[in-house]
Amino acid sequence: MEFIPMLKDAVEKQASDIFIVSGIPVSYKLNGTIKPQNEEIILPEISEQLLTEAYRIADRDISRLRTNGDDDFSISIKGLSRFRINAYKQRGSLAAVIRLVAFDVPDPKEMSIPEGVMCVAEKTKGLVLVTGPAGGGKSTTLACIIDKINRTRNNHIITLEEPIEYLHKNNKSIISQREIHADTEGYVTALRASLRQSPDVILVGEMRDFETIKTAMTAAETGHLIISTLHSVGSANTIDRIIDVFPPNQQQQIRVQLSQLLQTVISQQLIPTVDGKLIPAFEIMHCNSAIRNMIRESKIHQIDNAINSFSSEGMISMDNYLINLQKKGIISYETVIKFSLNSESVERKISNS
Repeated sequence: MEFIPMLKDAVEKQASDIFIVSGIPVSYKLNGTIKPQNEEIILPEISEQLLTEAYRIADRDISRLRTNGDDDFSISIKGLSRFRINAYKQRGSLAAVIRLVAFDVPDPKEMSIPEGVMCVAEKTKGLVLVTGPAGGGKSTTLACIIDKINRTRNNHIITLEEPIEYLHKNNKSIISQREIHADTEGYVTALRASLRQSPDVILVGEMRDFETIKTAMTAAETGHLIISTLHSVGSANTIDRIIDVFPPNQQQQIRVQLSQLLQTVISQQLIPTVDGKLIPAFEIMHCNSAIRNMIRESKIHQIDNAINSFSSEGMISMDNYLINLQKKGIISYETVIKFSLNSESVERKISNS
């Protein structure tokens, strides 16, 4: 088993992920399904050999993995692709999941990302959130949004990522891409420093804890556009999660602050089509005066209904997006029910249509 030939094979087969785990063969994720690629079981010494080669190519010290048990980094193979590697220990052996990332930022239309999502590239201040489960395509959506800003505006864009996935070339904008732990200590340190680097747009790879969320909101208050992600599904859940991170005595203040700063929440998940591919499904919420009042007055439970009421303003719920895909014959009825947030309501809507 050799590392580079394995990567080449995965690229040729258009895999999204490679799994290197002792006790099973090397496996690829193809259109959302994990499939072993041969019958050769990976032994611990083989997985260590493959990971050692990955670290050699990355010019990175493997002792990070041996000491911490987890490590995130990326590598580029000229003429092949970029690869995001999450290495970890499991049952005493080394393992990894390798995400394949194209060199070039993909075309939003080819990735089925609608204009209702891409229009957030026109925002100039405040907070824009792209949310959804891990592996739901958030990184690709973010890359497309940043690329549109880069092509259409004369800005300084700073991206803070762990690790860097898509590489952006300077176009109308200047792009500074910083990798957490490689170029800077952490998200909070990099965010605070970025405010002294004359930014217009700051991409924060993930708002994962209290300090990062607090610092990102402070940055948005200073008149910058902050774009970030959360592992939450649905706009209402996203807003609740941000508020709940703060101590109870600060939550009303945060509601007021968030109602002023939040511009758009895009929630997405990858779903299978009838022809065996994967496409993203979206919920889009733009903050208008009514939704800002709901956030400020702690009426988050009303937001789902508001999204349906303001469809003329470019908003759409996840369930309605799924129903539209099903009407176009892109996904099956079973897929709509499986991935919907309120399956009973969806069943009624489809049966009455």
